[in-house]
Amino acid sequence: MTVITSKAVTIDQHGGPEELKLVEVQVGEPGPGEIRIRHKAIGLNYIDVYQRSGLYQLPMPLQLGMEASGVVEAVGQGVTHLRPGDRAAYASQPPGSYCEVRVMPAKCVCKLPDAISFETGAAMMLKGLTAQYLLRRTQPQGGLKAGDFVLFHAAAGGVGLIACQWARAMGLQLIGTAGSDEKCALAQEHGAAFAINYAKEDFVARVKEITGGAGVKVVYDSVGKDTFERSLDCLRPFGLMASFGNASGPVAPFAPGILGPKGSLYVTRQTLFTHITTRESTQEMADDLFEMVASGQVVIRIDQRFALADVAEAHRALEARKTTGCTILTL
Repeated sequence: MTVITSKAVTIDQHGGPEELKLVEVQVGEPGPGEIRIRHKAIGLNYIDVYQRSGLYQLPMPLQLGMEASGVVEAVGQGVTHLRPGDRAAYASQPPGSYCEVRVMPAKCVCKLPDAISFETGAAMMLKGLTAQYLLRRTQPQGGLKAGDFVLFHAAAGGVGLIACQWARAMGLQLIGTAGSDEKCALAQEHGAAFAINYAKEDFVARVKEITGGAGVKVVYDSVGKDTFERSLDCLRPFGLMASFGNASGPVAPFAPGILGPKGSLYVTRQTLFTHITTRESTQEMADDLFEMVASGQVVIRIDQRFALADVAEAHRALEARKTTGCTILTL
């Protein structure tokens, strides 16, 4: 049996970035339904912070990381969509992408088209597939049509900049929020029809002004505690509140009865991993993403690069909201 040594980032307990440590681990052969992949680049995501801090509780010790790209080295029994030597990329459970080499389930790993670089592949899978399921699959009653208004919080972040471009391609009028004028300008450069600096403006009042008092069909919210309640006031009747993250902390419990007077609203809490539970669904979503990127309709913006050994610094920058676009870890 082949045993390979790999550098990997692990934590022994939940806590701050100081818990992240670079260690050496041993990697064996893939079992049935698994592959071994040697990474070329690794994606950084806010879910990594949730798992490190303990907001999402996972067994310890834990090797972090949810997405990466690389070259398949070996495939286990029953794996037919990948071969050794294939360029590949993934967003996948379980965590473990913060490493040089790993063995992992094959079902969420997709062949990476030659037209897309390893760095782009590593940066785009979790965030791009998230934008895909939000805009294509998490739609309000009656769906979304060209000209419809949607509100997207954290529009200058990794998911946000992809969503701005994707929404423009769909003909939607995306209203983006961000915490500075620079980030607002970035969102508009990438396709947001309007941008609101929530540090200076009341985003509820601005949304009502922009939509002529009607409100938006859907709010996409990864911020959580700080934006959830007021986002409900941005929705038109029968509108959809789609929560998909907790960057400012988890949303407080609320009484469903408030949704009636606000317009018989719908509320959903989405997660990517429900959408990619099958090989078929994962591939269908990835094909849509690959087409959008290869066609140039969506450009994946990588604004920060950190060496794997500097992962704690990367986490600090992400939590301090000092990042825009996508961040990758390099090997």
